[in-house]
Amino acid sequence: MVPRLHFFCGLAGAGKSTLARQLAEAPGHLLLSEDQWLASLYGLELNTLADYGRLAPRLRTALSPHLLALLEQGLSLVLDFPLNTKASRAWAKDLVAQSALPHQLHWLDLAQPQCLERLLARNARGEHPFAPTQEQFSALCGYFEAPGADEGFCLLRHQSG
Repeated sequence: MVPRLHFFCGLAGAGKSTLARQLAEAPGHLLLSEDQWLASLYGLELNTLADYGRLAPRLRTALSPHLLALLEQGLSLVLDFPLNTKASRAWAKDLVAQSALPHQLHWLDLAQPQCLERLLARNARGEHPFAPTQEQFSALCGYFEAPGADEGFCLLRHQSG
């Protein structure tokens, strides 16, 4: 089987991590979660969106050679990294170009009220390392850029919750 890259975009609470976990159940698939890596590496340093904007690119740069090595070993990668801006998707496009492997960008396109409801419920359960407040959720929504055909991804849009 040819290895494949799976990427995700969508608002917080849209279900990116849930879908990522489901896809990673397939044989030969490895899940990597940006939220878990950031929490483990930067825990107390990661408090604001500005912190995220500074630290997430550092993590992606550090992981890129390792991700490419895993792909060369025949593993499919399920990268639970929120690719919610054109700039963040440029990193993914670079991985696709360097690996020359098939990929899928999963866009979980759910309405803001539904995502917020799901996010607050997830926060209450304490099951995710990233638990933004309602105010942080609103700020994150302001940064979201829907993926476009001009970006060249093999895009799969998920619209139901």
